[in-house]
Amino acid sequence: MQKQQFIQQDFLKLVSTLSADQKGNWGVMNAQQMVEHVADFFKVSYGKLKFQQVTPPEQLSKFRDFLWSDKEFRENTKAPMLPETPFSVRHAEMQGSLHELENDIAQFFSQFHQNESTTTLHPVFGDLNFDDWVQLHYKHTLHHAKQFGLI
Repeated sequence: MQKQQFIQQDFLKLVSTLSADQKGNWGVMNAQQMVEHVADFFKVSYGKLKFQQVTPPEQLSKFRDFLWSDKEFRENTKAPMLPETPFSVRHAEMQGSLHELENDIAQFFSQFHQNESTTTLHPVFGDLNFDDWVQLHYKHTLHHAKQFGLI
């Protein structure tokens, strides 16, 4: 429950304090690009944005072990399906990006609460259920909160 609260409430409060062009302690995204990146990650979790699986099936157990470990994402961890250069922002202002993120988080929880047996494909970790996604979203949002010095 603590992880869900961080995802649904705490992370949104933390990132809402950032200016759009603020740089992180590492990486190439500014704050607004990071917020939209996290929103896209939620879109993957509820099936709106789809990628092919890039992890060979025989390696999935290694990634799932990491998922459920206490290990954090390393600085500058890059998702293999994303380009080297961050995407341009979709919204003219940070507020629009924050609103999109809030909506995508709500959509994720709504969809899985309507059908708790749902699984969706993460391109690195494979098919994930609700608990898996909460764990991954928690690790991911915590990673970006640390990246921008919010915690």
